[in-house]
Amino acid sequence: MNKHIYSIIALISICAGAAGFYLMNKTKQLPLPEYALHYQQARPISPFTLTDELGQPFNNEQLRDKWSLVFFGYTYCPDVCPTTLQNLNFIYEDLTNIASNSQVLLVSVDPKRDSREKLEQYIGYFNPNFKALRAEHDVLFPFSRNLGLMYAITSKEVSKGDVVVPAGDENYWVDHSASLVLINPAGKIAAIFRPEQVVGEVPSIDNEKLLSDYQKIVALYQ
Repeated sequence: MNKHIYSIIALISICAGAAGFYLMNKTKQLPLPEYALHYQQARPISPFTLTDELGQPFNNEQLRDKWSLVFFGYTYCPDVCPTTLQNLNFIYEDLTNIASNSQVLLVSVDPKRDSREKLEQYIGYFNPNFKALRAEHDVLFPFSRNLGLMYAITSKEVSKGDVVVPAGDENYWVDHSASLVLINPAGKIAAIFRPEQVVGEVPSIDNEKLLSDYQKIVALYQ
């Protein structure tokens, strides 16, 4: 009996070793991302529930089996948001050629002014395949921190870092990250693409660099 147990343990060890050797060789053979902050161990995302531009719940389950590029922004944003969404629209076909299950998600950081209807109209202008998500700050703020992104309300009447805007105050803007978070089909954070900062220009992510690393990250996951 003991001999059988030892034989089974030995077989499991051999299989595990072979699998580890295969993964090590695969990683060595495949090129690694050059520009993105790539997590070798993907980071988990805590349970969340947002609402999409159609009024439907959007939670962790909607991330599964898809490659998701997540961007924080808002419809009143004067420069970074339209530039980022336009750039993503330009390369959307390339993204889907790399992974047919690619999706682009805009998460509004301005729930006071960004209604579901406004987000539907706004996101549809850039690409009808893109999705826009919203939630109140009590859900949105921990979600943003989980993803490694930050935002802050800036107004004459509130201090930077607050997420509460006085009633009737529409004279505010929202400081937010221009980074893109890449979530893998397991619903975990795989990488972060950070914008390039050039004096006098809107921060943006280089499309060629994004596509290059996107292809490498997808290949490493498979």
